[in-house]
Amino acid sequence: MSRTIKVLLAEDQSMVREALAALLGLEPDIEVVAQVARGDEVLAAARAHDVDVALLDIEMPGKTGIEAAAEVDKELPGIKLLILTTFGRPGYLRSAMESGADAFLVKDAPAAQLAAAVRKVLAGERVIDPTLAAAALAEGANPLTDREREVLRAAADGSTNAELATTLHLSQGTVRNYLSTAIQKLTARNRAEAVRIAREKGWL
Repeated sequence: MSRTIKVLLAEDQSMVREALAALLGLEPDIEVVAQVARGDEVLAAARAHDVDVALLDIEMPGKTGIEAAAEVDKELPGIKLLILTTFGRPGYLRSAMESGADAFLVKDAPAAQLAAAVRKVLAGERVIDPTLAAAALAEGANPLTDREREVLRAAADGSTNAELATTLHLSQGTVRNYLSTAIQKLTARNRAEAVRIAREKGWL
């Protein structure tokens, strides 16, 4: 008999997490050995429970699933990483793959598909939701630089240029330039619209 696949589940919504754990627990060869509700708890849990596959939600407190995936990939490269998300945004898929993720699925995928994905990534395959893959190819790469994304993220709460300059340790002119470039690249009318567009595409 094949060995049991040990899975770590990271999801901040307890009802969703428990439902996923219950569904995966019905599989004879899969065992959920650890559950966490925060992205910054993923690495320690993965290390403590010697997991084979980490199943990570994107939107979590502490760290996003994509940030947690990058951390695990660096520290524990033997663990397979599966990103599971409500947000089927093309930019998220690209970011997930760059962070070392082996699979990217949306949460409304059938339970059997999720279990199959866990087995496939352990066998060395890459599993990507086909609709998302097509959308990501059509969308193209994120046009924003790391700095532009950083400034746009910081501007999301409505901070003034002066406040952003203080927070990011930049001059007001530099902040203005980054924001202006980001707005142009996203063909937005203002910074608020630029933030909205970037978020919708998964580029922030």
